[in-house]
Amino acid sequence: MSWAQGAARGGRGRRFGPDDWRWARWRRRGWTMRWTAFELIAMALGFIIFWPIGLAVLAYKFWQGKFGGDDLERFVTARWREARRAWADSPWGREARYDAGSSGNAAFDVWKAAELARLEEERRKLEDAAREFAEFLDNVRRAKDREEFERFIKERREREQ
Repeated sequence: MSWAQGAARGGRGRRFGPDDWRWARWRRRGWTMRWTAFELIAMALGFIIFWPIGLAVLAYKFWQGKFGGDDLERFVTARWREARRAWADSPWGREARYDAGSSGNAAFDVWKAAELARLEEERRKLEDAAREFAEFLDNVRRAKDREEFERFIKERREREQ
């Protein structure tokens, strides 16, 4: 028996109902923290691998409980996307993607640039053809659906007569 129940029976306290805990004064300050599986795993692995990482996850969770904001998974995913986009737009990211550097032979570099431009044009043509084919298939499906619907209506009218 808890103190609250004992005090309630003795008349010096009050009886707590199921909603009293939910609406307690200290819980109304914004300290409602729901942990996701990602956050629990990140905190545990953080403490195992390098304790400041686990402490940082715990601090972020307390900050989130106090001031609101995204959960840790959304926060990390958004930052990861921003970093990848920034890397892809940087000169180093573009260079690593498209240019393996100069070969030292100017004629070869000119030929290589021309071939890459030609291949890029071929890729664009293939993408256009794929899009046109998808539109063609969509039109064929719509025509087939229209034909089946008209046949259904015709059969229905014949049955009614």
